[in-house]
Amino acid sequence: MSAQQTTNRQILLASRPGGEPSEENFQLAETEIPKPGSGQMLLRTIYLSLDPYMRGRMNAGPSYASPVEIGEVMVGQSVCEVVESNIPGYHQGNIVLAATGWQGYSLSDGAETRKIDRLLGPISYALGVFGMPGLTAYAGLLNIGKPQPGETVVVAAASGAVGSVVGQIAKINGCRVVGIAGGEPKCRFVKDELGFDVCVDHRQPELADRLKAACPDGIDVYFENVGGQVLDAVLPLLNNFARIPVCGLIAYYSASELPAGPDHVPLLLRAILVKRLTFRGFIVVDYASQFADFISDMTRWLTEGRIKFREDITDGLENAPRELIRLLKGENFGKKIICVAPDPTRL
Repeated sequence: MSAQQTTNRQILLASRPGGEPSEENFQLAETEIPKPGSGQMLLRTIYLSLDPYMRGRMNAGPSYASPVEIGEVMVGQSVCEVVESNIPGYHQGNIVLAATGWQGYSLSDGAETRKIDRLLGPISYALGVFGMPGLTAYAGLLNIGKPQPGETVVVAAASGAVGSVVGQIAKINGCRVVGIAGGEPKCRFVKDELGFDVCVDHRQPELADRLKAACPDGIDVYFENVGGQVLDAVLPLLNNFARIPVCGLIAYYSASELPAGPDHVPLLLRAILVKRLTFRGFIVVDYASQFADFISDMTRWLTEGRIKFREDITDGLENAPRELIRLLKGENFGKKIICVAPDPTRL
């Protein structure tokens, strides 16, 4: 640690948003850099992951994980460098993945922390293609979607950290893959760079008609990341026995009340019954036991050039609130990461 680094910058949850979050819901604070005691190590954050689930943690209501309390550090995974260690097996200079939250320094007892294999690629990949988003795509598609050669797989948020990997794995499994993304640059990237067969821009009019034209044989697997008008367009096109892994519903994360308009629940339930559809929600921790297989397969696919991955990196911890807000509006392009401190592996 250099002599001038004497404070730990943190971003706290200052208030709970009533709808879409704003920068006023966050507070930048400074504290002393903590000192590790027995059985602890001091971590310096290099890269911080921003993910849609963080919006839910800002709410007070019950969910699959505890909410962030007012005045607490915002939650999040990060890639860190070990500054000082009193834990056997961890040494100064080790690069680790840890749930440190939005701060420059943190203490860890080694629980839920793992070393990052620098031979796999850039260390930031531990937050993306080799991390939670990659495993989410891999496990959700293969365990719930069960794609078969020749089937049509539709992927919402297709240019994002999860959706981009879902579509490429579906192609590896011999499927016809249709992406849905927001804006012409993202759609072009999904088709030309990632190799999807088609990509439909949900920001353009007549989404339902354009998606129907892109799926002449219907939809066998729909990987749900969005909800809203995208799900409305997909539902009539689902084939009998279609599988729908429900990974995220970003269209609803900031909703403060039920949407106006007709109640679509009867229509949805009728489709589930008549078409014998499988809707299954999942959380990535459900498939933690598959992590070793995931790393093995993903390493091979990356080496073979069958998987490509894009990162959207912004410098400065102070920019995390703004960038999370942009992420929730779909304004990121690839896996959103905040670079909190210089990457020692790239110096």
